[in-house]
Amino acid sequence: MSDPFDGAERSLGQLVASATAEMSALVHDEIALAKAEIKQDVKRGAMGSAAGLVAVVVLLFSLPLLSFALAYGIQAWSHWHISVCFLLSFAANVLLAVLLGLVAYAKFRKVKPPEKSIASAKQTAAIMQNVKPHPRPADAAAQDKAAVVARSSA
Repeated sequence: MSDPFDGAERSLGQLVASATAEMSALVHDEIALAKAEIKQDVKRGAMGSAAGLVAVVVLLFSLPLLSFALAYGIQAWSHWHISVCFLLSFAANVLLAVLLGLVAYAKFRKVKPPEKSIASAKQTAAIMQNVKPHPRPADAAAQDKAAVVARSSA
């Protein structure tokens, strides 16, 4: 095996530039992973939102027209008092809204956090906490010191 410090040693600036480039690539990869994971959950959330919106629209816009039609239909069919028929009409509309709300709730329950992205970010953080500088041989430190002194005297 060859010695990594045999003249092919990179400067501090090169090491920092390399580390910065690698960290940038890692961050970009983690963002891409998060986007891919979240895309599926966004679709589920959108479906749940659409079902919830439909529930609200049905409740608001159908109540006046549907309530009158249903109440008068019940009254014509059963010959009950009209107020009882209107209460039954209202109950039917509320039941429909509750069913659509349950569909929305079921869709929202399927939305999950981006587990792979979170695990990857935690793993990266754990690795970064354990990073230690690469040890240098004693003679390399003396050579670096001599080079710094030579640069400052010039």
